[in-house]
Amino acid sequence: MGFLSVLVAAAAGFAFGAVWYMALAKPWVQAANIAVDANGKPIDKSPVPFILAAVAMVLVAGMMRHTFALSQIDTAAKGLVAGLGIGLFFISPWIMINNGYSGRPFKLTLIDGGYATFGCAIIGLVLTLF
Repeated sequence: MGFLSVLVAAAAGFAFGAVWYMALAKPWVQAANIAVDANGKPIDKSPVPFILAAVAMVLVAGMMRHTFALSQIDTAAKGLVAGLGIGLFFISPWIMINNGYSGRPFKLTLIDGGYATFGCAIIGLVLTLF
């Protein structure tokens, strides 16, 4: 059941990312300086980023499950808050550091950090529902 919860939580995080980035596509493409065609669609349509994102979601959900088990995070409320904290206080600052040193706009940090924060909250919630 543990592996299944990780896969479902990872899928939920991935699905949330699809919604998040579709809603924020234009500002994200601009902030990330992605090359687009005349219709405003990214030129590079490689599936590699999506594959890597799916693998990353499984890794994040798996480590969160392990951490939750060790910390006895076993209710939906605890999972939601712990996931929110992981995204907000672990992942988002790291994104900010990377974007800051590479001279990227702070708007990109807000978009990507927002996804990390809310995506981890969703993963944490889903993990504790099993």
